[in-house]
Amino acid sequence: MKLNDILDALFPAGHTVKVANQVITGVAQTAQGAVAVLGTTDAAAIDHAMALALSGYILDTLEQHPGRPLVFLVDTCGQALSRSQELLCLNGSLAHLAQCVDLARRQGHPSLSLVTANAVSGGFLSFGLMADRCYALADAQVRVMDLKAMARVTKIAHERLLELAISSPIFAPGAENYRRMGGIEAIWERPTAGLLEAALGQGARAEDQRIALGAERGSRNLAAAILQTVDSALVAA
Repeated sequence: MKLNDILDALFPAGHTVKVANQVITGVAQTAQGAVAVLGTTDAAAIDHAMALALSGYILDTLEQHPGRPLVFLVDTCGQALSRSQELLCLNGSLAHLAQCVDLARRQGHPSLSLVTANAVSGGFLSFGLMADRCYALADAQVRVMDLKAMARVTKIAHERLLELAISSPIFAPGAENYRRMGGIEAIWERPTAGLLEAALGQGARAEDQRIALGAERGSRNLAAAILQTVDSALVAA
């Protein structure tokens, strides 16, 4: 779907959203009041400037509109891959963006993200998965790392990873697999104002429920126990 069609479907009461350098920013009206809308479009490769633009809009919203919900629209092919971006410390800019989303949460701003097309790697992790809840359209493509790239990093044969992906969502790309892991709350067949209103109505999430959701859905069965072990070790230290 085109971005304007998605915006019109989600916000029939109206919106003033603009796009500059593939970065989405603006305000939309819902039955629960105004929300800040931001994100990326056209499979953006998120670079230093984009990350800072998103961060700046979040901080402006926190300062000027306390408590206003944040709605992230995610369409990214990941972080920009170039030497110049690395020299500009893109990793630091993405970390700053993630910290801004976390700051919004701590200051009482509910947030949700909707993957509209692509959600890949650091471009997705830095703001899409940082929201209180993450949703995806049914035809969205979601993955943190391509299996061929994963094979190079882990030294596990690509053929073996393909086999593992059949039985374990941790190795497999796709919105449904991320739903099974708890990373995605639910998959929407199409964007509607009703689904958005219901998601916003759940309010801010005080604690991350992704591990619990993954366990309920038959995945990440060891995550909670490992987290408890790590927490206990930190307390003991």
